[in-house]
Amino acid sequence: MKKFNDLAYRVSFISIILNILLSTIKFIAGLIGNSQAMISDSIHSLTDVISTFVVIIGIYASKKQADSKHQYGHERYECLSAIILSFILIITGFYIGYSGIKCLIEKSYNKVDVTVIALGAAIISIVIKEWMYRYTYKAAKKLNSSSLKADAWHHRSDALSSIGALIGIVGSMLGYKFLDSLSSIVICIFIIKSAFDIMKESFDKVMDVSLDNDKINKIKEDVMSIDGVKRIDDIKTRMFGNKAYIDLEIAVDGNMILKDAHAIAEKVHDKIEYDFKECKHCMVHVNPYE
Repeated sequence: MKKFNDLAYRVSFISIILNILLSTIKFIAGLIGNSQAMISDSIHSLTDVISTFVVIIGIYASKKQADSKHQYGHERYECLSAIILSFILIITGFYIGYSGIKCLIEKSYNKVDVTVIALGAAIISIVIKEWMYRYTYKAAKKLNSSSLKADAWHHRSDALSSIGALIGIVGSMLGYKFLDSLSSIVICIFIIKSAFDIMKESFDKVMDVSLDNDKINKIKEDVMSIDGVKRIDDIKTRMFGNKAYIDLEIAVDGNMILKDAHAIAEKVHDKIEYDFKECKHCMVHVNPYE
């Protein structure tokens, strides 16, 4: 748990510092460079700070030990933090989209001239956000953390939205000033799409979605590799936050004494929990093979 928290908190702390720095750079560049898209993107980066705090709270709560009221643990807090994160993204996306549409309707984009300062800020943002995505996603895979993975994809969506801002800025500098406002709408679409993807994945885990077929087939291979297992009668899996629960029914020789049958079940249990790090608990029921 300490290893998880140390890495997760370190990644989150770096995300907060870089997002505050990026938001400040983009906001100043947007004001000086007269870019609505860059100002919109700076707001997006600022909401990332809030999102990362939500992730930190979710990680902290999810790692609490099981208690009498939560006997299966608290892993679903990570899902809840990811759902909250998705709602923050949706609100942010709609605000940015509204600003862009309003600007297009009122044709206020004709009043500004975008400068090269905004262009430089967009390029810096793309590079830093893509690095943040790779850094956070690597940690998410190592820790099997759904909230960190959501935060990583949030960084990737930021990189994509900054590309949209870059297109708008370049277009405006070439004389197509409406592209700066139009790119805000593109940014809005990227943000909302990212939010719904995060929300769907989180709801799946809350609703006890099963492991994918590849993992289930690998579990079956592991079970049948244990000497004494004659058949798999049933297998059920479910995700509980970022952890998995696996329920198995295996068949062994019906004439085997209870002690030997139990030893086979223990071997199955230990192999599954060893090979599948996301498995929090494996329950093995033994049936007589006839």
